[in-house]
Amino acid sequence: MSLLVKASREGQTIARVTPETALWKHVGFAAYRLETGDIVHVHEAQREVCIVVLSGTVSIEAGEHKWEKLGSRDSVFEDTAPYAVYLPPKLAATIRADRDAEVGVASAPATGKYPARLIEPSQMKRSTRGKGANTRYVCDILPQTEPAEGLLVVEVKTPGGHASSYPPHKHDKDNVPVESSLEETYYHRLNPPQGFAFQRVYTDERDLDETMAVEDHDVVMVPRGYHPVVVPYGYDNYYLNVMAGDKRTWHFKNDPKHEWIVERDSKAS
Repeated sequence: MSLLVKASREGQTIARVTPETALWKHVGFAAYRLETGDIVHVHEAQREVCIVVLSGTVSIEAGEHKWEKLGSRDSVFEDTAPYAVYLPPKLAATIRADRDAEVGVASAPATGKYPARLIEPSQMKRSTRGKGANTRYVCDILPQTEPAEGLLVVEVKTPGGHASSYPPHKHDKDNVPVESSLEETYYHRLNPPQGFAFQRVYTDERDLDETMAVEDHDVVMVPRGYHPVVVPYGYDNYYLNVMAGDKRTWHFKNDPKHEWIVERDSKAS
């Protein structure tokens, strides 16, 4: 099975990953394109959900909750954080586009411990990681410091000519605090949209080693192993990450063969 899920160029559903299609336990993800007035229904009986307004403006109704006109950016490449909504299991939601929009819907198993809530851009931590051609820009949408049972959601913008999720790291063993076991999806966007990026997913033993040319709207599944991204010059890359596992904590381990890059950058600081 390929780890690359190619995007649909037409229709409302851009891409979808379920535990059944991914052959794993935790992460679910779907991306939708909505024209003004379009509706998407979201209902997970045994899974919590994080709806991310990637671009455009939508209104969301879920039970007694109603959030109107969420979304302030026209593109994921704008220098601002998104709006998001957290939903517990069994709470059905209707997403209606107030203008053309794109939304991502992340999910993971949950029992209903936390109530529905709006996550505003002002609540999200934004930061810069890396140095030189390893620089990228991160927005923590639903980090481990905020309430959820399993989901971790983050978006990353990587300039053209840069690498991201680099040096290569992995989080596929339950060995906290060295690393935690988390499944992950990458939902990629490219600017301009005819661009492409490269993502490799590989293990130390190379029993998994797949290198993919990723185009606009494609999804990469990371069941295990290291998973760096490299972006060619002239095209900027965006990706929305969804992670989940048995424990809701993010600890990663760098590929020892490339750890020297971190050590060199630390000495240069």
